Amino acid sequence: MAFVTANWNPLGDAFYRKVELYEMGWSLKDGLRECLVAAAPYGGPIALLKEPQRRSPSARPQLEIYSSSGVTMASFVWKSGVVKQLGWTVCDDLLCIQEDGTILIYDLFGNFKRHFSMGNEVGQSQVLEAKVFHSPYGTGVAIVTGASRFTLATNIDDLKLRRLPEVPGLQGAPPCWAVLTQDRQSKVLVANGADIFILDNAVCTPVNPPGLSPQATSIVHMCVSFSYKYLALFTDSGHVWMGSTDLKEKLSEVDTKVRNTPKQMAWCRRPKSREPSVVIMWDRHLLVVGVCKDTIPYHLDDDSVLVPELDGVRIVNGTHHELLQEVPAACEEIFKIASMAPGALLLEALKEYEKESQKADEYLREIKEQNLLGEAVRQCVEAAGHEQEAETQKTLLRAASFGKCFLSNFSPEPQVCMCRDLRVLNAVRDYTVGIPLTHMQFRQMTVRVLIDRLVYRKLYPLAIEICRYLKTPEYQGVSRVLKHWACCKVQQKEEADENIARAISLKLGEAAGISYSEIATKAYECGRTELAIKLLEFEPRSGEQVPLLLKIKRSQLALSKAIESGDTDLVYTVVTYLKNEMNRGDFFMTLRNQPVALSLYRQLTEEEMRLLRFQRRLEEEKGECLLGFSLHDTISTLLSLGLHKHAEQLYKEFRVPDKRYWWLKLTALAEKEDWEELEKFAKSKKSPIGYLPFVEVCVKRQNKYEAKKYVSKVTLDQKVKAHLSVGDLEGAADAAIERRNEGEIGAVLSRCSPATDRALVERLNRAKATAAKK
Repeated sequence: MAFVTANWNPLGDAFYRKVELYEMGWSLKDGLRECLVAAAPYGGPIALLKEPQRRSPSARPQLEIYSSSGVTMASFVWKSGVVKQLGWTVCDDLLCIQEDGTILIYDLFGNFKRHFSMGNEVGQSQVLEAKVFHSPYGTGVAIVTGASRFTLATNIDDLKLRRLPEVPGLQGAPPCWAVLTQDRQSKVLVANGADIFILDNAVCTPVNPPGLSPQATSIVHMCVSFSYKYLALFTDSGHVWMGSTDLKEKLSEVDTKVRNTPKQMAWCRRPKSREPSVVIMWDRHLLVVGVCKDTIPYHLDDDSVLVPELDGVRIVNGTHHELLQEVPAACEEIFKIASMAPGALLLEALKEYEKESQKADEYLREIKEQNLLGEAVRQCVEAAGHEQEAETQKTLLRAASFGKCFLSNFSPEPQVCMCRDLRVLNAVRDYTVGIPLTHMQFRQMTVRVLIDRLVYRKLYPLAIEICRYLKTPEYQGVSRVLKHWACCKVQQKEEADENIARAISLKLGEAAGISYSEIATKAYECGRTELAIKLLEFEPRSGEQVPLLLKIKRSQLALSKAIESGDTDLVYTVVTYLKNEMNRGDFFMTLRNQPVALSLYRQLTEEEMRLLRFQRRLEEEKGECLLGFSLHDTISTLLSLGLHKHAEQLYKEFRVPDKRYWWLKLTALAEKEDWEELEKFAKSKKSPIGYLPFVEVCVKRQNKYEAKKYVSKVTLDQKVKAHLSVGDLEGAADAAIERRNEGEIGAVLSRCSPATDRALVERLNRAKATAAKK
């Protein structure tokens, strides 16, 4: 604690610190020299493509994947084409961009997933440079070719290639370029000499940075901030220009006194930062440049890579992994030398109290006289969240607890939440896990995404422990993790089917929200048909068993399961499938051994004849040809055509179940967007399917105004879902609190954003704590 400020450096009105995250576990003989490196944000994995040490035609590069602590996750010889760039998707998949425009995708463990091409033109003219970027749409890729043309894909999961306009006078690769995401559109910012151009879908627009130094004759490097709001330009005169990405506002311009082109640049700023800055790296020299025109120099012992983050910059080299960031305001207030902030005085009061000194009382009186004890507690709790060392966290939280003892009507919730968050963060920061998240990154990422990351890394026990500790609703937490584990388990080809099926059934047990049919489908996709059948034995819902059994050509078993279920519709489905798949002789031989199915088939045949007569009569009367349509398709078509009387006639004549008819009519009216008729239908009599489906179909058609009409009719157990569907957080909160259901309260909280009314969030947190106790 005494040396908390030892690594602080002033920059304008703020301080910056460099904190060691890990001593790297990898063993790199030459460090990161001659390596192509890509590190994922939010403490994600690191990929290295190492050039072979022997310069011979047969020598191949080595692709290695590590955690942020340097623990090996995958390593294999690269046998494909020349790689120009590596990058990570938002889901922690590795993108390998080749010179011919082919992009290969691997998972965290080096397993090949798929590949795609950036187009024939890119393949013909070759890739000179490439960048991987993240946008609201997902992971994107931008490429500049040998023909000096840019090709962009905003979302690789929904590939739509865009060829951007030419840049005037550009030959070969530009000196520097960057991808921007503005107004939900991705653009490319290109420098050519002293000129800057913005390329969008249609035009190439020249722009001029306001106040750029007249000494600059060329822009040699650029970078955008993590949020895409700010831009930094490095010129051949050694000046760094900082401003907004729309190039309308200048923040500052600083002379670095260094004219060499930097290896890398990255913005280092926190949201609501007091002193945003840019980190510039040369071979062994690092410079932090602020808008105040001050700088902080650092010496680097080894080749390094900068990884921009939401609230700082990570620095990775061959031996260490560090975090460079602006010292958060709460930490500065408490630890700054001679600070008289309430948090600093409260921390001193705790130290004196632990020494059994009366000075503790003097410090407390001073804080209370200023009426700032609540603020002191808040500062200590907030500062604890920003610290990496567990001992510092504990000291600050003890100080907060100490101060809280002298306050009445002070909510303990912020401190409880912080303790919970820090316990999770310390667990995932552990060297063996290697996810060095800050508290701000964790809040931005959300618990659900963190659990997904642990699942992708196959850290199932830790993911389950965190879900249980945070009391995540089972269907969102433990059950989801177990389903992933089971889907991974069925891919272990060295284990016998019987053993895998038994292990899965024992582990999953009666876990809520898990569908064995989904796991069985995964086993079938892996070529393990017998294992899929064994897993289906554990599936309690016949409606989930039968479709997969039909898919894997186990028709007899599917028919038996359908008959056992007692679901007539399910038996009809299987019988119809068998009739279409089998020859006539085999079909009747199969039915002869199943009296129930044979009886239902006879009824089906009679129904088909009656339906055929009805369809012919309808064609003669209305001119609508529906010959060959099934009963339900006929009803749906009649409803969509507005022939409600004829649909009603079929419904009554063929004794269609009420629930099925209501679903058909509801769907047809919503697709026609006949809201007036839908409202009349809802009022005609009590709905056998409830009123939540009415809400959902209106929302699906993007008509929340109509959806709100039915929310009041929804039963209490579905109120929360209905209110959330129409975006009514307050109504959902009232319903969840009234039912005192922890899972529903959690679901409402998960929809809250930083813009949500603070009083509402606090009310939900109090209700959740009360429900948890019960």
